[in-house]
Amino acid sequence: MRGRSAVGVSLRHPDGSIVSASEPLNSILHRNRFARAPFFRGLVLLYETLVIGTRWLMRSGSVQAEGEGQELGKGTIALTLIVTLVMAIGLFVLLPLFLAGVTTRAAVGPGQTLLEHLVEGVIRVVIFVGYLLLVSRFGDIQRTFQYHGAEHMTIHALEHEDPLTVESIRKYPTAHQRCGTEFLVIFIILSILMFSLLAGQNLWVSIVGRVALVPVIAALAYELLRFGARYRHHWWIRWLYLPGIWLQAITTKQPDDSMIEVAIASMREALAANGEEAPAGSLDPVRRPIPTRVAEEPAGSATDQAG
Repeated sequence: MRGRSAVGVSLRHPDGSIVSASEPLNSILHRNRFARAPFFRGLVLLYETLVIGTRWLMRSGSVQAEGEGQELGKGTIALTLIVTLVMAIGLFVLLPLFLAGVTTRAAVGPGQTLLEHLVEGVIRVVIFVGYLLLVSRFGDIQRTFQYHGAEHMTIHALEHEDPLTVESIRKYPTAHQRCGTEFLVIFIILSILMFSLLAGQNLWVSIVGRVALVPVIAALAYELLRFGARYRHHWWIRWLYLPGIWLQAITTKQPDDSMIEVAIASMREALAANGEEAPAGSLDPVRRPIPTRVAEEPAGSATDQAG
């Protein structure tokens, strides 16, 4: 769970207990005076989500294998981030470009730049949705999506100032208007529009241009995400952002009670680290610090935009 100045993390230990930690958000980017400026703040949040999120996903694996696990160094985390980014750009940015070029040239011949761009956009959407449907079939990912739903439901309860209990959280949906899934939907739609500026360019200009536009699109997507969340009470805004809610039917699932307890513990850690209080009557799950050998270095939280 991400707050304004700190994150809170809770994990279910293999022995069934809950272990927790918190970390201040004090990276060089976060301390920068532009950290809250429009457009720049989206890049800061993206960086923190990637770096802190990856670190905690890997450290949670260390907790699960505590008996034999080893602490993962900064080099391993950095390498994982680089490989992940390269794969993501290759799968969702470059692969659609190549497939669109091959299919349109085979069907109608060269020179159909507008048609090629539209085909590229359709292929990108199909790959993205297909990827989510595929990975959601794996047991570990299904479990992750359940925790994702627990996170959103807990945030809903906090925003409505309801006590953070399993019973009160259960009445809220798993979808949330500031979810990272909705951010990705906006990102893909913007990429289709902005990559049209590169239509008709040679292959290398198209590749370099698409990679260079990724942070620009990410910054714009975050601002549109904030806008949509702020004005969701307007019917036309709700309708406009519906695809992001629909897609969360894949990326969020109904959690069990034990998962909601972990989400509450994480929220309590985040609130305490940010100097805030949970609503009266909230559950305060029993938890202990994350084992020392897993949390020797400052650690962060796997979070999406809803945090």
